[in-house]
Amino acid sequence: MISKKVILPVIVFSQFCCTSLWFVGNAVIGDLMQSFNLEPSALGNLTSAIQFGFIIGTFIFAILTIADRFSPSKVFLVSAVIAAVFNVLIAFGSQTIFSLVLLRFLTGFFLAGIYPVGMKIASDHFEKGLGKSLGFLVGALVLGTAFPHVLKSFDGAVFWEYMLYVTSCLALLGGVLIFVLVPDGPYKTTLQKFDISVFYKIFRIKKFRSAAFGYFGHMWELYTFWAFVPVFLKLYTEFHQDIHLNIPLYSFYIIAIGGFGCVVSGYLSERFTPKKVAGIALTLSGICCLISPLFFMVNSEFVFVLFLMFWGVVVIADSPLFSTLVAQNANSESKGTALTIVNSIGFAITIVSIQLVSYLQIIIEAKYLFLVLAIGPAFGLYALYKKG
Repeated sequence: MISKKVILPVIVFSQFCCTSLWFVGNAVIGDLMQSFNLEPSALGNLTSAIQFGFIIGTFIFAILTIADRFSPSKVFLVSAVIAAVFNVLIAFGSQTIFSLVLLRFLTGFFLAGIYPVGMKIASDHFEKGLGKSLGFLVGALVLGTAFPHVLKSFDGAVFWEYMLYVTSCLALLGGVLIFVLVPDGPYKTTLQKFDISVFYKIFRIKKFRSAAFGYFGHMWELYTFWAFVPVFLKLYTEFHQDIHLNIPLYSFYIIAIGGFGCVVSGYLSERFTPKKVAGIALTLSGICCLISPLFFMVNSEFVFVLFLMFWGVVVIADSPLFSTLVAQNANSESKGTALTIVNSIGFAITIVSIQLVSYLQIIIEAKYLFLVLAIGPAFGLYALYKKG
């Protein structure tokens, strides 16, 4: 029997391995555009494709209550293997924008059996200190998301095909580790039969609804910020032509430091409350949206990057706490479905946000690009603290 002290590190490492599949398309988008003669709109399309795949996947997983009816570790393994296959297929043959979008969509679909299921596995093992545990888990998601950017920073030394090979191998490793080393948790309650009503009944719970809507506001901002960090850095260097940045490496720093934010917020939630810490992080992140034009105008690489790294911390710090609130306020037998459907709706919101910012970058000045993201934190804070 594996020690409980080992279980959380295994879940965290496996989550990191598998979620490296998420943004590898963004890290190699320049190479894909050059190799397959893609249009500039490919960034938004490929990012939205994996998000949309994740949305459909989580929606179907939730409708079928898969995470609550089957062993989460087995669901995690099968999903990791299939997602890894679709990811690596990009490296083979001559791809078109249609085939690339399809492969990213299918990768995203099976990530639905990784990210929310990983949180379900953690909640089945750690009833006490769930905020801290999910802080580490979401931190692993952040590092997995950022990892392809650091590979890309070795410009010319790492071919884009190898990045796909590496991330797919990592996903396979993560799936196997969960299956072999992490049994079903002691707090797991199995839903005995298929019950589609679970899908909508959970939203009747007021505290659950408040946490879910707060999460939705957070998601309006998060993935669009991550997707457009490289774009924002590039626009900054074009505006300040005397400044030159290693954009992939700085993108890694700005996204990856959010993992630290998740861990810290998880520990703070033990001393204060998940709701209070989530509210503070969401407020700070909203402020960053509003003041981003001011920092864009500052002709200082250090100040600009430091600002974005601070934003990178607070933009994700509330995520594990919203997931904690969702898990704590859902019925125990439908916890997996609750986490999955909230993820599904949250990621559906990211599609709208990403496409909106993708459109706005053509028609507005670069410095104003992230202003529209403030809508999310404002809505999330209203939902979180609304009376009645």
